[in-house]
Amino acid sequence: MRRERLRRPSGAVPPSPFVRRGRPAGAQQQHTEVDPARPDTMGSKQIAQETFDDAVQENITEFEMEPEEAVREAVLQFESQGVDLSNIVKAVRPPASENGQRQKHQILLTLESLSRAVAEQDVAQLPQELSAFAAQCKEQLAFRYLAGRNGAYPAVLSACQLAAGDRELLLQAFCTLAALLDGQPDLLDAAGQELLLRSLRERREDAEVTLAGIRCVRHACLKHEHNRQGFVKGGVLPLLTGAITQHGSSAELVRTAASALRVMTFDDDIRVPFGHAHDHAKMIVLENDGLRVLIEAAKAFRDNSGVLSELCATLSRLSVRNEFCQEIVDLGGLNFMVTLLADCMEHPDVVKQVLSAIRAVAGNDDVKDAIVDAGATELIVLAISHHLGNPQICEQGCAALCMLALRKPENCSVIMEGGGALAALQAMKAHPREVAVQVGQAGLFS
Repeated sequence: MRRERLRRPSGAVPPSPFVRRGRPAGAQQQHTEVDPARPDTMGSKQIAQETFDDAVQENITEFEMEPEEAVREAVLQFESQGVDLSNIVKAVRPPASENGQRQKHQILLTLESLSRAVAEQDVAQLPQELSAFAAQCKEQLAFRYLAGRNGAYPAVLSACQLAAGDRELLLQAFCTLAALLDGQPDLLDAAGQELLLRSLRERREDAEVTLAGIRCVRHACLKHEHNRQGFVKGGVLPLLTGAITQHGSSAELVRTAASALRVMTFDDDIRVPFGHAHDHAKMIVLENDGLRVLIEAAKAFRDNSGVLSELCATLSRLSVRNEFCQEIVDLGGLNFMVTLLADCMEHPDVVKQVLSAIRAVAGNDDVKDAIVDAGATELIVLAISHHLGNPQICEQGCAALCMLALRKPENCSVIMEGGGALAALQAMKAHPREVAVQVGQAGLFS
């Protein structure tokens, strides 16, 4: 006769997962260490995959839960205690084999097949294994995190090295490397960096390989200052601007290369007190003619909102000095942005990035006058009113108006007469809980 199923009382607080099965109270500490490969999780509680799997298995064996329910219950238990589960595979691990050996999650089984093909240098089997592994890595961060903790990077790097003379295989290997590095920049080492730089130099004529390589570079540099500095010292900046110029008809390549340039100007690695964001921005402009490259590229994609958004976002990151702001005007960038704002008013992503770029170049007092003379103030007010429900557009639009009014009393009159103050008030009323909107709009009335 089946025994009655055990359940916790409804609404009861689940016991701490850190003191299961008589674990000492101090056991919590060993599961809450910060993973250095995930700087974005610093300050949050972390557990190992094995801890989660054990909790799921306990729910199945001791509380007779179905597998899916056991996983849900384990997730609730850990999340109720503030544990970050973004790096955890939330699935039931296959039951242990007859000899008691623990089974593995599917991503690790796929990794074993890939590692075996690499070790045996089975070039015929590698495409299939790389494809299967990349597909699973793209599904969620938890899969690639678990793979990264179990030797995936050396296997994929070895696959890239084996594929050096095979264009199709190299392309697939780079796509797999990009999938693995997404969210895990710490995995990249000096050998991987050198391989990427060499491939981007030697295969610069090949748009597809270049695109795949740039994706790897971008993932490796996001939230990782050491990798950024290493790539810049290795000469990646001229490779990125050169790729935009050489493959200017490829929308995806231009968008990705511009995004990679923008990442080089980030200061987003919380482990580093001082980054080189400003220096990298200057190098892009002064040594690699970055402003001209981006503005000319934008002119070829007037109907592609995704590319235009990325190019404008990158231009705003490069407007770090007075002379750079003026150069954007001299190159026709301001007129282009004003026209773009008028033509793409129905595309919120483009509107937001154009407003951000206008705000950035308005840091130059002479450029402020050029912006007002170009009729941009009326378009900015129109953008705020048209996208009143979008807090990011409201923030960027009113911040741009504030910048135009700063140290320019005559511009204040133009903004007031054009309805700028009314638009700002409407934005503040529409987003009372958005701090950035309230602060940005308040600047118009200070």
